Amino acid sequence: MTEPLSEQKNASSLPSIPENGCITLIGMAGAGKTTVGRLVARSLDWAFVDCDHVIEAAFAASLQTVADAMSKEDFINVEAEIVGRLRLCRTVIATGGSVVYRASAMEHLASLGPVIYLEAPMNVVLERIARNPDRGLAIAPGQTVEDLFLEREALYRRYASFVVSTAGVSPAESARRALEEIARWYA
Repeated sequence: MTEPLSEQKNASSLPSIPENGCITLIGMAGAGKTTVGRLVARSLDWAFVDCDHVIEAAFAASLQTVADAMSKEDFINVEAEIVGRLRLCRTVIATGGSVVYRASAMEHLASLGPVIYLEAPMNVVLERIARNPDRGLAIAPGQTVEDLFLEREALYRRYASFVVSTAGVSPAESARRALEEIARWYA
């Protein structure tokens, strides 16, 4: 049995990351970027930023309201612009799922540190989105969540420094796995 993530926090088990580094989580809506990101940030004693909340703050509206007010392409451009302006250190960044559509945004995030693709199976993504349909998806008219999943999967893999599967494990276990991969990244 794996010990809780909070009990694993000690200096010898945490990765040695440069003080100016960041860790970015990418993946589909419902993959666990926010939940796992908060756990990783807490383990490292770092800040946590959810890019969806940054967009909401910039527009003073919910993410779904912002997404609904724009075309998919316009929303993706706005998201890339906001992400490209992030100047952060010692921060775990949870991105919106559509950030991978703009190479400029992904290059900026990669310049900050490793990019982790939190991989979740389509059935899990569909179930989690169904539980929270107002989470804000950049989706074109007539496009389905399944279409988005298939369209984005290759992009997530292309931009990821490494992949952490969230299938069938708790958020704490996903965070533990992410920390292990981060430690290898900086070894």
